[in-house]
Amino acid sequence: MQMWDQWSLGFDDRMPIYRQIILQFSRAFVRGDIQPGDRIPSIRELSVILKVNTNTIQRAYQEMERDKLISSKRGTGYFFTEDENMTEQIRRDLAQDSLRRFVEEMRALGCPDKEILDELTSFMATYMANATSPMMSKVKGDEPCEAGS
Repeated sequence: MQMWDQWSLGFDDRMPIYRQIILQFSRAFVRGDIQPGDRIPSIRELSVILKVNTNTIQRAYQEMERDKLISSKRGTGYFFTEDENMTEQIRRDLAQDSLRRFVEEMRALGCPDKEILDELTSFMATYMANATSPMMSKVKGDEPCEAGS
């Protein structure tokens, strides 16, 4: 059984499905679940596995090919990049995207930038202090964000 046989996208309505597929591949590559040069499922195979329209898979593959994450070899299939240096770039891109979404969400809650930084600093200090415990307790900042602050 391959790793993608176990993928559950749990589709997020806020993000196109093809982007979620790209995100799954990117995360798997950064984690080392996909090695440079690994063969990935054909469009049809992944469509069946994920129960997603083949056009959606094709769009994801086209985007990944354009970004040089994958390449196709006629008659043999699709393969993940052999460029091992891309791992760090993908990791940075994923981290930047997560941080961007975090800041946008905090701003939507009405938090000024300084408070966002303070909350993050406080959270990380508590998180790191509890990182070795098997079950982290709920982490709270000193002051809650309030709309209009």
